[in-house]
Amino acid sequence: MLGGGQLGRMFTVAARTLGYRVIVLEPDLHSPAAQFADEHIIAPYDDQTALALFGKACDVVTTEFENIPAATLEFLAQYCPVRPSANAVKMAQDRIVEKEFVRSCGLSPVPFATIRTPADIAAAQGSVTYPAILKTARFGYDGKGQVTVKSAQEAEAAFAELGQVDCVLEQRVELEREISVILARSTRGEVRCFPVAENEHRNGILHQTIVPARIDSKLAEAAQTASARMAEQLAFVGVMAVEFFLTRQGELLVNEMAPRTHNSGHYTLDACITSQFEQQVRMVCELPFGDTRLLSPVVMVNLLGDVWHDAQPDWLALLQSANTKLHLYGKREARVGRKMGHYCTLAADTDSAIQEAEHIFQQLQ
Repeated sequence: MLGGGQLGRMFTVAARTLGYRVIVLEPDLHSPAAQFADEHIIAPYDDQTALALFGKACDVVTTEFENIPAATLEFLAQYCPVRPSANAVKMAQDRIVEKEFVRSCGLSPVPFATIRTPADIAAAQGSVTYPAILKTARFGYDGKGQVTVKSAQEAEAAFAELGQVDCVLEQRVELEREISVILARSTRGEVRCFPVAENEHRNGILHQTIVPARIDSKLAEAAQTASARMAEQLAFVGVMAVEFFLTRQGELLVNEMAPRTHNSGHYTLDACITSQFEQQVRMVCELPFGDTRLLSPVVMVNLLGDVWHDAQPDWLALLQSANTKLHLYGKREARVGRKMGHYCTLAADTDSAIQEAEHIFQQLQ
């Protein structure tokens, strides 16, 4: 496992449960994933000496996040299979490349313009109207590297503030809902999708996921079909997520993809026959698919460092809910905006799950 955060941690638990030994390569001494791994190689992702030791010791390599340098994955591929491939991961590392890829699949991204120079902002006024969002093309996540702008002048100021790195200027669309699809694709090219999730973000960070998504079944099927098409075009192997915007006009727009397990798929740990993490193990190790069926309506709520204040939250308030499952990530320090854990509330119907999950969250504030 390249990367030692919470996604790597939950993958490691799933792999160990299935009897595999796991080596984590991660520069952080206190890596959440390393707490469950058989071995932890503490090294930067571009340390070729460490990578060679890692590659020689592994039968297969996978990753937990898309900002691993593509050169690292290419280097490791000389020692063992790397799933997903460097090419698939590279596609998600640059928003400009990603959006052009979405178009090449015959799908619709959010309307955008490529911004490489200040002059591009003026030229974009024919294709993007304000308000809009200026996003860095690389290394942006959870609302980082994004600025909402209401005019070309504000866009120019934001571009300067972001260091005039390559950006995309995205149209603000009238949102009905945000949804996501978690899918798995095998080495044989077969695809299985998990139930479509409905997502609510706060301050650019996922707050809660509701499953099943409260959308028409035809839209859910269209999102799954679009996601499978993208995975096929990438020759992807593993588990990936695709996020969509559903507009008030009924358009289904691709927001972005993640070539890995995803925050909006955490509900699968408690509410599906197979979790996204077990499915990742199955795909990269060439095992059969696990069943993706939903066992119960569920709401997943992220626990950010904001609720820690100066001490641990009172978990008893959460654990008194017999149908709520707590997952903490083993991070040593809580910070505002940092993902520290999540919980899943299951119920007989979606409305009950939403109500109980929100009641728990208010108690933890």
